[in-house]
Amino acid sequence: MKIETLHTEKAPAAIGPYSQAVKAGDFLFLSGQIPIDPESGEMVASDITLQTRQVLYNLQMVLESQGLGFSNVVETTIFMVDLKDFAVVNRIYQEAMGEHRPARVTVQVAGLPKEALVEIKMTACF
Repeated sequence: MKIETLHTEKAPAAIGPYSQAVKAGDFLFLSGQIPIDPESGEMVASDITLQTRQVLYNLQMVLESQGLGFSNVVETTIFMVDLKDFAVVNRIYQEAMGEHRPARVTVQVAGLPKEALVEIKMTACF
């Protein structure tokens, strides 16, 4: 099976030794995105609504770079610093996904890179 690492300028560059996404066969594995503005390279405001929207925008840009969209997503993992924000994140996630319902896990974590409040990773299918 051919494995290809991918990068798009429309999403933030990786901040460590990893790729934005890896294509393996019929699957696209998207690395976790945190709320970094791809143009400035800076974190967006420390508001869970703005951060969640930025994370989903970043993921959408990676998907679109491969001709995919949220309807191609088969699995999502959401990492949150505080599950008290679950309802807000869930509402914004639902707006992005529409009627599509991929498998999903949501977990609370002790911390995220750059003090982000939310990080989301996805797996999509071509």
